[in-house]
Amino acid sequence: MTDPGLSFPEFVWIWNHVQGRTTPDHHLRMARWLERQSADQVRGGLLMAFRGAGKSSVVGLFCAWLLARAPQTRVLVLAAEHALATRMVRNVKRILERHPATRGLKPRQPEQWAADQFTVERPLDSRDPSMVARGLTGNITGARADVIVCDDVEVPNTSDTVVKRAHLRARLGELDYVLTPDGMQLYVGTPHAWHSIYAAEARPEAGEAVPFLDGFARLEIPLLDDAGRSAWPQRFTPARIAALRRRQGPNAFASQMQLQPVNIADSRLDPDRLRHYDDALAYGEAGGRPLLRLGERRLVSAACWWDPALGDPARGGDASVLAALFTAEDGTYWLHRVAYLRADAGDDAASALCRQVAAIVADLHLPAVTVETNGIGRFLPGLLRKALREAGVAAAVIEHVATRAKARRIVDAFDPVLAERVLWVHRAVWDTPFISEMRAWRPEGGGRDDGLDAVAGCLASEPVRLGRGHAGGAARPGDWRPGTGSVIADSGGWAV
Repeated sequence: MTDPGLSFPEFVWIWNHVQGRTTPDHHLRMARWLERQSADQVRGGLLMAFRGAGKSSVVGLFCAWLLARAPQTRVLVLAAEHALATRMVRNVKRILERHPATRGLKPRQPEQWAADQFTVERPLDSRDPSMVARGLTGNITGARADVIVCDDVEVPNTSDTVVKRAHLRARLGELDYVLTPDGMQLYVGTPHAWHSIYAAEARPEAGEAVPFLDGFARLEIPLLDDAGRSAWPQRFTPARIAALRRRQGPNAFASQMQLQPVNIADSRLDPDRLRHYDDALAYGEAGGRPLLRLGERRLVSAACWWDPALGDPARGGDASVLAALFTAEDGTYWLHRVAYLRADAGDDAASALCRQVAAIVADLHLPAVTVETNGIGRFLPGLLRKALREAGVAAAVIEHVATRAKARRIVDAFDPVLAERVLWVHRAVWDTPFISEMRAWRPEGGGRDDGLDAVAGCLASEPVRLGRGHAGGAARPGDWRPGTGSVIADSGGWAV
């Protein structure tokens, strides 16, 4: 067992030394704060630190230290998903097995050393394990815990809608019945919404008269302090921080790295931050390898997203929109087409739309198209594959089910590229409803966003590299793909 005089910062330092690692200053800051909360027997604490700070690792060490000092302690780890909670339990098991100060805690019976729960050697028998993992929707009825660790319970999947946030608060409210009278509840995470459970001020519009964690001790460690200094300069250098800002965008950087709850209602899509171009696509081959260019720029990947609909926008229905986006060698994005598709009266609407999509995929030399299969979209991938085969287009059809709130998807996709002004848009796209959608868009809804959703899908999707073979149909004679002969093809950025 550990020496009762061994402090938690010392416990952390010894573990890192055994692992051949140094101990960052902000880890020692966390360790001192956690030890102080334990000594003061606080009822609740909130530890917020930037993404990648290692806060879950430090909290795992804290749980191991508590069990070493008092083996009868019972710890419940609650996370957004059971697998995430299990990861912390598994980490604590590894610490108990290898830390020099925790010898003798591993139980003799293998069944007490499971993946998502375990029981250490302890003087008193109890029906509750020493440590157990549960997902947010898991059953905790009847459980008792001296320490509850809520590790990343607020994530997009639990906080991106009003209903999810209400469910999250209700679920966390049940923990009062699990925690022992002198127990400690510790929240660990970063804010993912303006109405965050971690907010320091009440959110009256969410029904709060006081903050959700009112009265909890707080430790906040943003990546950058008020003077712009990095909390972990060895790992988060100025160059890496600049890259994070570009990749994540101001909203995500503010919330995940600076711990500032972001109000999505403050986000606006400003078309003035778009850049224009007029170049047509030009295909060529060199040494049997296909090359696709916009002017002098070589394109390296493409994303095509179809958000289908069969309604009539003129009568209030959703528009069926296909967006095609290319990525250049320098990482810039080139939105070449936003096509608002319509089927003629009397046509088989679904088949007619698929034929239009196939024609655009062929015209723009696209290797794949992603179909959002929510709603009517679930019937279309098969029809689209048939249309591609009939047109002789060798392109893959990728099916996607949207699970995140649309407003959040749009903000997260557009925020980084607009902030850095790396989204170039073909002049022809300005003649479509896409620009009007940007100017009128509000995250609370009420306006059209069909084009925005399709372009957001392109921006957020994994781009497909150009010049590879693809399933979905045989290549046509004169096709741009490797081995089909030399050919040059130009395509403007018109919109259907």
